[in-house]
Amino acid sequence: MPAATSHIFKILFVNQGKVYEVYARNVSHGSLFGFIEVEGIVFGERGTVVLDPAEERIKTEFEGVSRSYLPLHSVLRIDEVKKQGTAKITSLEGGNVTPFPVPMYSNPAGDPSRK
Repeated sequence: MPAATSHIFKILFVNQGKVYEVYARNVSHGSLFGFIEVEGIVFGERGTVVLDPAEERIKTEFEGVSRSYLPLHSVLRIDEVKKQGTAKITSLEGGNVTPFPVPMYSNPAGDPSRK
């Protein structure tokens, strides 16, 4: 039987006009409807001499968080990768117009019981 390879997930999502890139051990649809469950968020090793201020900022934000629920409409991409990269927060490229949130699911046409 071949040895199991260790995979990790890279999650990109939008939060308050910024793009977050985090790495986690587990990603699933979770128990909350309309949310992606992210568990086991991992960061770089603290033993290194050089500290990345961008990674330290996101590490501080997620300190003490064991599981996070991300709204489905805020997730840009989820990749399963073999190697962890650097977690970071970057500015969202584009104009100064924020799209108006729209419902994910609408009432079926002609169904008076669903209002």
